[in-house]
Amino acid sequence: MSLFDENPVVINLGVDVFADELRDQGVDVLTVDWRPPAGGDNHLLPLLELLEERAGAQTDKANKECLKRIGESTAVLVDVRRAGDVVPGLDDYTVYHAGAPLAWEEMCGPMRGAAIGAILFEGWAATAAEAASLAANGRIRFDSAHNHRALGPMSGIITRSMAVQVIRNDVHSLDTYVTLHMGLGKVLRHGAYDQEVQNKLRWMNGEFAALLGRAARAAGGIDIKGIISQALHMGDDCHNRNKAGNALLLNALAPHVVSAGSNTEAIRAITFINQGGHFILNPVMAACKGMLDAGANIPGSTIVTAIARNGVTTAIRVSGAGDTWFRAPAPMINGVYFPGFGPEDANPDMGDSAITETAGLGSMVMAGAPAVVQFIGGDAAFARETTHRMYEITQGEHPAFSLPALDFRGSPFGIDARKVIRTGITPVINTGIACKRAGVGQVGAGITEAPMECFVKALTHLAAFKEESC
Repeated sequence: MSLFDENPVVINLGVDVFADELRDQGVDVLTVDWRPPAGGDNHLLPLLELLEERAGAQTDKANKECLKRIGESTAVLVDVRRAGDVVPGLDDYTVYHAGAPLAWEEMCGPMRGAAIGAILFEGWAATAAEAASLAANGRIRFDSAHNHRALGPMSGIITRSMAVQVIRNDVHSLDTYVTLHMGLGKVLRHGAYDQEVQNKLRWMNGEFAALLGRAARAAGGIDIKGIISQALHMGDDCHNRNKAGNALLLNALAPHVVSAGSNTEAIRAITFINQGGHFILNPVMAACKGMLDAGANIPGSTIVTAIARNGVTTAIRVSGAGDTWFRAPAPMINGVYFPGFGPEDANPDMGDSAITETAGLGSMVMAGAPAVVQFIGGDAAFARETTHRMYEITQGEHPAFSLPALDFRGSPFGIDARKVIRTGITPVINTGIACKRAGVGQVGAGITEAPMECFVKALTHLAAFKEESC
């Protein structure tokens, strides 16, 4: 009877309405954000049971091996090469793009604009109209860059004459490839293709790329994984905030750039790398892909090895499902817009840069990079909360990427499709917002999440395979 004589303190699980009623009566209530596994879905619960209980030991062993391979991987910038010479299958009239494979008629505005710009750059067409006609008539072969050990930010367009940075994972003998970051403003990755963009492409993929390649070789390689580790201790998230990482890369490259080129060439190259502030992003993306690809194709593993967006769909890959893409409509982005722009100008989520979140960077480490919230919206408390939530859907903590703000705890590492389904928490992605009109460029930045539908499809696929093997 003492319960009715004293003021109770109530713990409320899940539904807020019960807590609200008690608070109205002056009762102290602690609300716990609880939800039933898989949201109580009668279709998903048996699939979770199959992967967590009946096949749990096998899955856990596969996931442990996956994380081991990813964690032990290296990532070194060893060279800058012509894409057609190193990227598998990149022939004439072939265009690789960000995200899962997409046909021309399905592409969004900025992706089409970037493809037109690449076709003009290659000289396969003389005008934008001719380039669009080639693409529409099936003369251009399109494919996902991810399918060929390559990737790129936003539209992610790669053609044979473009230069790519070669990132080497020595432990697993894997090379991955990424284009050169064009800086801010009017750029190809956002769908711009006018003469100004073409001139910049020719300089970047000619004189600049040749100089950068000589510098990387003279340096004996640049340790990108080491730069990531240091940059995290200096306030970067290595996706949207790259001030420290960019400076570290430039510090490693500058002496070799100076010795490998004329004064004029070196000054222009160093100034370009420094001014954009995000030149390091592209090699970081390729580093993350090389590490994650080392953990791919492990039977039974439920670890996510890629998250990629093409402006139409968001897609994921899971280690145990090999190269299969699990797709859902690309979400819009909640964020902050540049002056003169708003949600009506925004394209759905686009780009391969979510590979950083997949590897334990970006939104996963927002607690250690609170300054990034000034760019994407939110506050320091939101940054900490986001990182703590990401621990709930990952299998481990990264052995090389740690967060001083969390007593040097390793970053959330190894997104587990089972945990996403069980908790209802999906990976958060920090990203830029591209204008839906080709050529306008970035109009803001913000937060989005990988759609739950991707993980439902992946879990269904893995469970069906496991059921057959049983």
